[in-house]
Amino acid sequence: MFQSFEVRTRPEQGPPRVAALRAEMAEAGVDAFLVPRADRFQGEYVAPADERLAWLTGFTGSAGFAVILAERAAIFVDGRYRVQVRAQADMDTFTPVAWPETKLEDWLADALPKGGVVAYDPWLHTAAEIARLTKALGPRQISLRAVENLVDRIWDDRPAPPMAPAIDWPVELAGASAGEKIAAVAGDLADAGEDAALITQPDSLCWLLNLRGGDVGHTPLLHAMAVLHQTGQVDLFAEAGKLADVALPSSVRILPETDLPARLAQATGRVRVDRTSAPQAALDALSAWPAEVVEGSDPCLLRKARKHPAEIAATTEAHLRDGAAFARFLRWFDETTPGGGLTEIDVVRALEGFRADTGALKDISFDTIAGAGPHGAIVHYRVTEETNAPVLPGQLFLVDSGAQYVDGTTDITRTLPVGEIGEEERTAFTLVLRGMIAIHRARFPKGVTGAHLDALARAPLWAAGRDFDHGTGHGVGVYLGVHEGPQRLSRVSTVPLEPGMILSNEPGYYREGAFGIRIENLIVVRQAAPLQGGDDREMLDFGTLTWAPIDRRLIRADMLHAEERAWLDGYHAEVAERIGPRLDAETAAWLKKATAPL
Repeated sequence: MFQSFEVRTRPEQGPPRVAALRAEMAEAGVDAFLVPRADRFQGEYVAPADERLAWLTGFTGSAGFAVILAERAAIFVDGRYRVQVRAQADMDTFTPVAWPETKLEDWLADALPKGGVVAYDPWLHTAAEIARLTKALGPRQISLRAVENLVDRIWDDRPAPPMAPAIDWPVELAGASAGEKIAAVAGDLADAGEDAALITQPDSLCWLLNLRGGDVGHTPLLHAMAVLHQTGQVDLFAEAGKLADVALPSSVRILPETDLPARLAQATGRVRVDRTSAPQAALDALSAWPAEVVEGSDPCLLRKARKHPAEIAATTEAHLRDGAAFARFLRWFDETTPGGGLTEIDVVRALEGFRADTGALKDISFDTIAGAGPHGAIVHYRVTEETNAPVLPGQLFLVDSGAQYVDGTTDITRTLPVGEIGEEERTAFTLVLRGMIAIHRARFPKGVTGAHLDALARAPLWAAGRDFDHGTGHGVGVYLGVHEGPQRLSRVSTVPLEPGMILSNEPGYYREGAFGIRIENLIVVRQAAPLQGGDDREMLDFGTLTWAPIDRRLIRADMLHAEERAWLDGYHAEVAERIGPRLDAETAAWLKKATAPL
């Protein structure tokens, strides 16, 4: 299996490790040390060798950070992880802090005296973050100091760095060769009057060079950084052994990763740096010499986000394949749960098995979230051998999962009933469904961002005095990251949506200790068809990528407006049409019933 259920951390491991870290802090003469979740690439998913936050605190969520002081220790987590952190970290040692509601700089200003020194590893924090902290803390006479990582000094059994080989990603799926992409991005730099750009995000390089790797779990990334020159030359800083079996353009020169700081120190001309993703250490090296640092976004970011028609066609096929596997899983769940005896791990294994039966599964796209009853309220719950709960009658079961196929990345969530479900759960489910349908049905002018649309998904819940503490949707790659920027449906998103961008649509509702609800499809931004009587302006809407039934037994039809009901019946009719022919006769018959009109 691609998913493991072992317990990777324990709360009792935290206190002695924090004590050892404090000894290192005292020796270094610092008052605080920052421990982020991120690695030097600022990715959401990190290799075992970079799981410093989990190793130190026990908290395994995909976002957050810790601050260790001589007498205090805090873990900053957002709304997705406030239940999880209390279960995984020792609460006598660590205090959870609500983030981003509480800003790190404000917390440090309150916790440290004047003259306090905050230490950090400059490879693990972005230049933008360090600039923000320096500006905020300077007037309070608190300074930041770059140091060698203090956690690494005490991590005696730290795993080795990843060395997975890279592979070529087929040009027929990418829609353009690596050479064509390099020329296009280099042309963007020339148009901007820039001589080069520092690229520090592995997914950007995988897209640019039509490569895929295996350096982190579930996301086919190659750990590498690069300098792209206006001339089209690419200096690729990576372990050469990982690239032995790939065909790179002649304009790509492979250099050791350790050479990056020295090469940056020798740079000349105008060099673009994305301060929101580049590590402070890289900026320090670049700024030490005559190069002119130009602040700008990663030059691959928007080109990667706007999927080529070939990528859309590829991922469409991947989603149909995945939809058929998911339909087989749903039928199995329906027929198996009445007999009882299932556990959360049984469900995860079964779902992965149905996907593996396609013969095309390369990996899962993230650890499957399979929460029975109260576990469904833990937004990013990961079942382990110790937390594995039975699937009981009367519960809601939340399953959020995805797959990596060579032609696409999938991500789907469904909430399923186990036997008879109460009226409160059905009411909450229907409110979430109405928000999801609102996003699917949205039409909007060019220039609209995810922040403008996020409220559509929340409006039915808000009207009932409810909400959820995560974004409505994130960007998704094509055989790359299941979470991909810069596009998203979120209150904080400022990126205009453009045709070809893939997003998730996943409103939810969570009642701690009782149940969780989330419904998720992937959607793609497209040009909207003109409407008779409409203005002569460019309008966009969403096409659907995910095809799977939404459980009708949980829907209160009396709460749906006529257009919402029509959308749902139309969606289900299309699920049957697209997925039915890919199924065996018995599953196709089951699907026909599951997608019948309300």
